[in-house]
Amino acid sequence: MLEQAFNGLVGGAFYALLALGLAVIFGMLGVVNFAHGAIYMLGAFGAFIALDSLGVNFWFALLLVPVVLGVAGIALERLFIRRLTELDPLYNFLFTFGLALILQDLVKRKYGVQSQPYPRPSELSGSLDLGLFSYPAYQVFVLVVSLVVCGAVWLALTRTRIGMIVRASTEKPELTRALGIDVGRWVTPVFGFGVALAAFAGVLAAPMRAVNPLMGADLIITVFAVVVIGGLGSIFGSVFAGFVIGIVSALGNYYVPSLSQTLVFILMAAVLLWRPAGLFGREEALS
Repeated sequence: MLEQAFNGLVGGAFYALLALGLAVIFGMLGVVNFAHGAIYMLGAFGAFIALDSLGVNFWFALLLVPVVLGVAGIALERLFIRRLTELDPLYNFLFTFGLALILQDLVKRKYGVQSQPYPRPSELSGSLDLGLFSYPAYQVFVLVVSLVVCGAVWLALTRTRIGMIVRASTEKPELTRALGIDVGRWVTPVFGFGVALAAFAGVLAAPMRAVNPLMGADLIITVFAVVVIGGLGSIFGSVFAGFVIGIVSALGNYYVPSLSQTLVFILMAAVLLWRPAGLFGREEALS
């Protein structure tokens, strides 16, 4: 049971990173970024292409690919997302949904639907003795890095002036504007940061997940459920729910495999019946 729970924490690491980026983007822009899963896929393919074509190893790719896609995300927000934010939120939802389909099809046209191999870094190829059981070193690395990144983002948002401005703009944008802070100034870098987090998760996933054009589509629906359970716009809630859903999914796959595909959504329905705003969401966000 402990080993399955640890499997869930590792899977939850990806949910947490992706949900963190989604929560920040939604809170600041009010945009449901349906292209988030495609960006995660591009992060994994970016690592694969960097190794296959340029000889860039995993460690450089882990730094380079999120920066490149983060800059692309900034350009995307400036050129397209910003033009649609004043309209009905459905326009940006449809735009990001269409963008996800385009990105998936472009990658499928180049590489097909077959999974591409990506080796684990040699430094993390073995196993670690965790006391009660041994566990692959790379999965432990993924969990630790995810916790460190989420913790660093939390500290930056709660202990720095810039972080407090971003958090206020995310959680109460109208009140923040009323206090004289230009929320629009922070929108573009925050969107780029959310995109970079998704790309970072994709690079981490490359050595342990199948690198294929549909890997993001298979994950994004669950990530949306994570964000809803944690509370729309709640940064802490999204990270917390990500790890919880990871554990629930792993235990469900092991003990009740017949419900493995629906367990997350059963939990989401139960949470919403109890707290319509999610575990850490604000009730006023629904009005």
